[in-house]
Amino acid sequence: MMHKILLIDDDIALTEMLEQYLVTEGFDVTVANDGQTGAQYVLAGQFDLTVLDVMMPKLNGIETLRIIRQASHIPVIMLTAKGDESERVMGLESGADDYVAKPCTPRELLARIRALLRRSKITKDGSQQALQIVIGGLTITPAQRRVEVAGKAINLTSTEFNLLEILAKNAGHVVCKEDLALQAMGRTLVRFDRSVDVHMSSIRQKIGTSSNGSDYIQTVYRMGYQLIRE
Repeated sequence: MMHKILLIDDDIALTEMLEQYLVTEGFDVTVANDGQTGAQYVLAGQFDLTVLDVMMPKLNGIETLRIIRQASHIPVIMLTAKGDESERVMGLESGADDYVAKPCTPRELLARIRALLRRSKITKDGSQQALQIVIGGLTITPAQRRVEVAGKAINLTSTEFNLLEILAKNAGHVVCKEDLALQAMGRTLVRFDRSVDVHMSSIRQKIGTSSNGSDYIQTVYRMGYQLIRE
């Protein structure tokens, strides 16, 4: 199946180069050179993943992402300035699944795209359709990539769902951040990389607390995270 990728970036030369590269790798690519048009494409079209630049005139990438997240769970990779941690954190907090620092090589971006697509793919095995993970008031249905707390559906990004699913499958046990990044995002952590921490903070805010008032997810200092069994 040919995946449909949307590139949103005002750098015309860069998008032309990335488009040509991704097309040769078997992707169906659409380009938008401003945030407003890009958001309209996402909300109107059937794309599998979006690559979104942070720095754009008029409607920047963060604002565009917030519009997209109001109505779509599409996986999003942010293009951020190299070394600008504030951009990366802001992008992740706004709902991005991953980020790539510019300037980046097409090969690096391709690897991130493939990893995110692979981890956001919905399982179509009929034998797993009814499989659920239930921990207290938290219910996770992997085949549908659905999360409910006390019967209420919770909207998670693709990477957030992956992280929560990994913790749920290992409930009661600590999972180190390096393993979480590798399994949920398809990459290793680099020094000072806070991606997992930012995603975990967002998940906590969305799923709230258990029936006894404690957090579902516990931070284990210098080790990682674990989902607490009630």
